[in-house]
Amino acid sequence: MTQKRLAILRTMWLDGPNIWTYRSCIEALVDIQELEQFPSNLLPGFYERLTALLPGLVDHRCGIGEPGGFLLRVREGTYAAHMLEHIVIELHTQAGLEVGFGKARMTSKEGVYKMVFRTPDPVVGMACLEAGVRLLHAAIEGTEYDLQAELKIIKRHCDMHGLGPSTQHILDAAYARRIPIIRLNDGNLVQLGHGDQQQRIWTAETSKTSAIAEGIAADKNLCKELLAQCGVPVPEGEFAKDADRAWEIAQNIGLPVVVKPVDGNQGRGVSLELDKQEDIQKAWALAQEESYSGVIVEQFIRGVEHRVLVVNYQIAAVSRGDLVHVEGDGQSTLQSLIDLQINTDPRRGESEITPLKTIRIDSNPVVSLEVHRQGYKADSIIPAGIQVIIERNSNASEDVTDLIHPEIARLCCMAARVVGLDVAGVDLVCEHIDQPPKGQSLAVVEVNAGPGLLMHIKPAKGQPRNVGKPIIESLFPSEANGRIPTISYSGGEEISGFGPELSEILEDQGHRVGLACDQGLLMNGRTISKTGSANWQAGRNCLINKNLDTLVMQVKANTILSEGLPFDRSSVAVITSLGSMEGLDEWDILTKEQHFNVMRTVIDLVLGSGHAVINADEVSLLPLRELCDGKTIWISSTNNNPVVAEHVKNGGMAVVYGSENIHFLGNRAEAETRTPIPLKQPPENLVKTLALAASGWAMDVPHNLLRADIRQRY
Repeated sequence: MTQKRLAILRTMWLDGPNIWTYRSCIEALVDIQELEQFPSNLLPGFYERLTALLPGLVDHRCGIGEPGGFLLRVREGTYAAHMLEHIVIELHTQAGLEVGFGKARMTSKEGVYKMVFRTPDPVVGMACLEAGVRLLHAAIEGTEYDLQAELKIIKRHCDMHGLGPSTQHILDAAYARRIPIIRLNDGNLVQLGHGDQQQRIWTAETSKTSAIAEGIAADKNLCKELLAQCGVPVPEGEFAKDADRAWEIAQNIGLPVVVKPVDGNQGRGVSLELDKQEDIQKAWALAQEESYSGVIVEQFIRGVEHRVLVVNYQIAAVSRGDLVHVEGDGQSTLQSLIDLQINTDPRRGESEITPLKTIRIDSNPVVSLEVHRQGYKADSIIPAGIQVIIERNSNASEDVTDLIHPEIARLCCMAARVVGLDVAGVDLVCEHIDQPPKGQSLAVVEVNAGPGLLMHIKPAKGQPRNVGKPIIESLFPSEANGRIPTISYSGGEEISGFGPELSEILEDQGHRVGLACDQGLLMNGRTISKTGSANWQAGRNCLINKNLDTLVMQVKANTILSEGLPFDRSSVAVITSLGSMEGLDEWDILTKEQHFNVMRTVIDLVLGSGHAVINADEVSLLPLRELCDGKTIWISSTNNNPVVAEHVKNGGMAVVYGSENIHFLGNRAEAETRTPIPLKQPPENLVKTLALAASGWAMDVPHNLLRADIRQRY
């Protein structure tokens, strides 16, 4: 068989709602070339090779809506672009990313398809696309393909460019509340909500996390002092300026002791239960390497380590720690035993998505010291039945949230409040988490800012906890969703100048408006740019501005097709016509029906509490009413439009022109006493005037003020 391959002609990152989906995705223009004549059922052995490479494709539903649907299509015969779509989705799945959306559609050119797939990040998405093309070619040609090597590359991209698991967990909780999400950098800084309603998170730190509180938490000595002064039990300890002083302190407070950095976190540089001078002095050196501020030597508290997650001064989750150890077999080295008994745990790895890290004695000084104290090193052969402790800390692995005693819970919440952290990881050592503090060995050893959440999301034992939910509830109490009024407008020449005029009307009512349109980018009346700004970037710039409380954005077909929209939903969508089709052939938009399917996007995004302002005199726009989740306000340049009459008869809203007056129609207009607005003369652009009146109504501009604004203009 001659070589049959496809080619990727173009890719576009659509970072927001678009013609395909409400969420970000990649659209690829794919030329399947000779494969147009060879659907899957005409490629000998292809089905078997494809399913051997990606057995997970059996779960893809495709046309019949149940598992196995896609593979049925492959057996019966489907085309390369469709197969590539499913391969790319499955590669995301194999890399640990659930995307679950894709489409492949023919264009007007034979053999050329638009193939789209959802992806959380453009770099990760492109890696999956490129790997998918290679896999498809290998399955067609019967050549070797190293899937694991490809997945390793994709996972590396996920680690470098994807969100961390704690951040993603919080965002999942935000998405469940329909709170808008904007990623602000390549890391884990994320904005929740828009404009002046926004909050921000950086992993488990939030807009409400005090810098002072973080500083206190980072200074372990200061933190202990404040906790002790407020009645929270803490271990006795002192700052050690050098290794000799560390041994002196240990003798004064009593052995065994803990040696740790003043400003450390995540257990780095912490050595526990030390009772020999040599070990304490070595531990001081290890802690010093992990610290900018020095080393603490403190009393060792007997008991079990717990990590208590406190959110908004309430208990969100509790994990119980566990000593990590191996058991000798009389033949294997200590490092080999670690690899066999510990590092094989699927929860361990080097990426952010694994709650526990791979252990290498030679590269982990704390582990090296721990095993040395027991008389071993990495290449020691451990006798059969002998247990060797590998790690004493940072291994919280069992959920015990339901067991915590109310008095211990109050103590941990008080510790978080003393430090001032809205999200705190309280490290507690006690003998019995389900019993009162009195009568047992118990102390709060640390209070941490920005605590890791993975131990609570994916515990080794016990119930996973949705800790993202209380974090989101603390940022957005009750029904708050972080949204600001967002108004889009679309059309042709008849809508020119609408955005600036509506912005002035809203600013007169006290709104701080961001305007992105052909006339430029304005923020709160200040001109930022005079160049055309009806685009994704200008709209996004307004949404991240904490000084703004309203967005007005002009939306064109080319923005929807080439960039996506910067907002996920809108309060008001104004559309007076489909606009010009000039230049849309670049995206293979050649018919009015296709143009309609592009522009319907603005109506699809209207909130259930929002309004669509639609020109009833444009027949091509009439089907849009059925696509709107909110209410429709029809506008018409005549007072006898039958569509408007029927709509008003059924209790709907409309704004029409008649007898040199703008009339507000419907039950709501009567209830609000929206009297006609007389015009000095018929305006040159009547459609725009009606759209302004309808939009002001939708935005609850008081009628007397709206009337004054419009009369002043017209």
